[in-house]
Amino acid sequence: MSQGYAIELYFDPALENQVLKAWNVLARRQISTQLIEIESRPHITLFSSPTIEPAKLESIIKIHASKQEPLPLCLSTIGSFCNDNNVLFLAPTPSIPLLQFQSQLCEAFKREGIECGDEFRPENWIPYCPVAQEVPKTRMAEAFCVLRELKLPVTGYAMDIGLVEYSPVRELFSFALGNNAEA
Repeated sequence: MSQGYAIELYFDPALENQVLKAWNVLARRQISTQLIEIESRPHITLFSSPTIEPAKLESIIKIHASKQEPLPLCLSTIGSFCNDNNVLFLAPTPSIPLLQFQSQLCEAFKREGIECGDEFRPENWIPYCPVAQEVPKTRMAEAFCVLRELKLPVTGYAMDIGLVEYSPVRELFSFALGNNAEA
């Protein structure tokens, strides 16, 4: 049964492999396997909602993707949110193109009558790539130490945008950034 939908930004293979390396190290140390278990893919969430009409979003996302060349990314920071989900993440250095891309996506949704929730409004959105979820509180410090062993920053590109249903994660569609032939 679906718990919601998310629009995700996906990475080039080299950057994706760097994130997967972090997932696998945390899994081997039995700190967190959640993202692997739900069949997620390394990503940055641009928008999420418990209820949306995927068909209504497809053309918006396709047009938005066609107008945007691949986005350079630099995952440079390790972080965690102050909530009960115990999420650890790698955060990209904020760039104007990344922030504008997300903001323009929210504007396109708004024109179609789709509201972005508070956490995805451009003035509130925090871009991040999850590397662990539901980390036991007693293992958070160890998980941070493991992530500090990564050779940050890691750089690459956001290459695709897709809509997924979760949980488990099931991709409904995706589009390459800058692929004008598809638009």
